[in-house]
Amino acid sequence: MAELHDLSIADASDLIAARKLSPLELVEALIQRVEQYDAQLHAFITRTFDLARKQAREAEAEIAAGRYRGALHGVPFALKDIYDTKGILTSAHSRVFIDRIPREDATTTARLYDAGAVLLGKLATHEMAHAGPSFDLPWPPARNPWNPAHFTGGSSSGSGAAVAAGMVPLALGSDTGGSIRGPASLCGIVGLMPTFGLVSRAGVITNSYTFDHCGPLARTVEDCALALEALAGYDPNDAGSLSRPVPRYRRALADDLRGLKIGVLRYHWEEDLPASDDVRGAMDAALDVLRRLGAELEECRVRPLGSYFDVKIIIAESEIFSVHQKNLVARPKDFGADFRSRAFPSVLFTANDYVQATREHRRMMVEMEPLFSRFDAFVTAGMGEAPRIADYRSVSFWQKPSLLTAWNVTGQPVLMLPNGFGRNGLPLGMQILGRPFGEETILRVGHAYERATSWGTRRPQLMRGAAAPEVVAPPVLSGSVDQVDGETRDLCVKAARHAGLQLDDLMLAQLLEGASYALAMVRRLRRDHDPHHEPANVFSFPR
Repeated sequence: MAELHDLSIADASDLIAARKLSPLELVEALIQRVEQYDAQLHAFITRTFDLARKQAREAEAEIAAGRYRGALHGVPFALKDIYDTKGILTSAHSRVFIDRIPREDATTTARLYDAGAVLLGKLATHEMAHAGPSFDLPWPPARNPWNPAHFTGGSSSGSGAAVAAGMVPLALGSDTGGSIRGPASLCGIVGLMPTFGLVSRAGVITNSYTFDHCGPLARTVEDCALALEALAGYDPNDAGSLSRPVPRYRRALADDLRGLKIGVLRYHWEEDLPASDDVRGAMDAALDVLRRLGAELEECRVRPLGSYFDVKIIIAESEIFSVHQKNLVARPKDFGADFRSRAFPSVLFTANDYVQATREHRRMMVEMEPLFSRFDAFVTAGMGEAPRIADYRSVSFWQKPSLLTAWNVTGQPVLMLPNGFGRNGLPLGMQILGRPFGEETILRVGHAYERATSWGTRRPQLMRGAAAPEVVAPPVLSGSVDQVDGETRDLCVKAARHAGLQLDDLMLAQLLEGASYALAMVRRLRRDHDPHHEPANVFSFPR
């Protein structure tokens, strides 16, 4: 039998159900793993070990009494620290929420408890599930288990690190522009962004009302399927929740792909946002595997990635500024510098820009419908090897799109899983996209690919008791903003004042550094809408 920390959810579940493995024994093994290795990874913000032991004992007693709840009963999990936990700190990795103790659980937290899962702790994130790896927050940034000097991906940083390091078999993350899929890709694990509206966001600290998705990160595709069975379902407390039947996702898994037609978005990683040779080679090899498994592959195209990125940023940055405006006005210095670099330029977006972007958002979703009728699923690249944390720059957020963000705009489900390693020994990833509510199909594709390859079986080598290597904190600004023209400077000052912000010189410089990129997005935004073109976020009553 594999070591306890290396068991998949499916394997641990089978052993627990057969009473060959005690939930308490599993919890103790993972607690020991966290204590031995988290000093070098900083994956955890809050450890709930006493609660985990209590829940594990209760699970063991229930199972012994014949009250087995299902595949997650007695299985440990951890939560990105934006998921509310009754009576337990939920900080969003921010000084602003350093003493925030929720009175209720998030719906997803409660559903995992109801499934009998055991909470091991709350995990690091980028501040408010938005900013980059920051060293000016109450807790340090999480580190990549494959090389702790490198980035985990964000913003579900602790979730990616904890699962990859074998500290917990299941973690929940959130995905607004790639925040489940990025850590999954860079940490060499599996991450699932479900269809918008399938998994409740109630009780999860908001990044973007329009683009937030909640979902699992785990070691295997099967484990993500098991987690989704517990998480999915309508929730009246989430205004975006949709009432849909919840399939038994695990039953959809198969070892072949005969009868499936898969669209290949090759031009995204070869032309639009050219990837490294490592990524290209890994994708070519992965496509060969899918063909051998019986899938029919055909290249297809959607819009350039930059157009989705512009729409997403105009909408999402306007929304997150609205979420935190009160505190940004009253206590801006309590936010980390990187968060401010992302939030402040959004004051340049007008109400008209926002509405026009939401109308273009709807157009982008409608454009996908003909492709959904032609293909069962789609494949595109994930991320390349994880960069060094010291190389991160705040302004990079504004400078170029990613291979991840477009699918937040279209709202369809996406599975990220390992498909190779780069020349530096760090993981590479591949995205499998589905039709809306097509989770069964993408899980089937991912599972078949995973079973036909060995990428997901590799594990990072950690040194017991080691500390995280020293990393020079990235600079707040990437260069001088003295060259910003007077008109743009005046516009920034007026917009900040209109939003109620009182900025010191550094904060104004952060706004100015992102201003040209934000204004360029506004200029590129298509506005050729007919009067009947409604926005994507029109209100509808739940069925």
